[in-house]
Amino acid sequence: MPLSIGGDHLVSLPILRALAKDKPVGMFQFDSHSDTWDTYFGGFKYTHGTPFRRAIEEDLIDPKKYVILGLRGGLYNPDDLKWAIDQGITIISTDKFYEIGINETIKIIKDVLRDTPTYFTFDIDGIDPTFAPGTGTPEVGGINVREAQLIIRHLNSLNLMGADVVEVSPPFDVNNMTSLVGATIAFEILCTMTKTN
Repeated sequence: MPLSIGGDHLVSLPILRALAKDKPVGMFQFDSHSDTWDTYFGGFKYTHGTPFRRAIEEDLIDPKKYVILGLRGGLYNPDDLKWAIDQGITIISTDKFYEIGINETIKIIKDVLRDTPTYFTFDIDGIDPTFAPGTGTPEVGGINVREAQLIIRHLNSLNLMGADVVEVSPPFDVNNMTSLVGATIAFEILCTMTKTN
């Protein structure tokens, strides 16, 4: 059961290719961006903004067993999320998270992913940059570290088959804050993975 440390979010794609080579898996993504765009950076198909579009196209992820938590910030196009929604991905924006609360959020995650082999990908920019400034695409107004820890601890009833922590960028960091958060999140995920079914 791999716990991988990125790099940008494109590192998740080859990991999913290895884990989901026999059949598509579920996924829980903690992130401020969906990373389901078709192209990014001037038309490129393989970037940190496109890995999960490619994964769905390659039948690695079952989009109806896929939850994204933490979306916020600007979009490049009003239809940027349309493709993801049309595939059946469950999206809980940061605004929705604070509206419904942590317990209802955890219930939704568990309801969608129950009894499904699930990959967990954690983009550090899902955390508010007050706590994790060292990332390439920070988005203000995010979930705090304590809330993220509590969410991860409640995932121990899921059938986790692997995970990653990505997008920590030490050159952008302040006093190693983001590196510490990233290492702590990886430890929390590791502890949760040892308790999964």
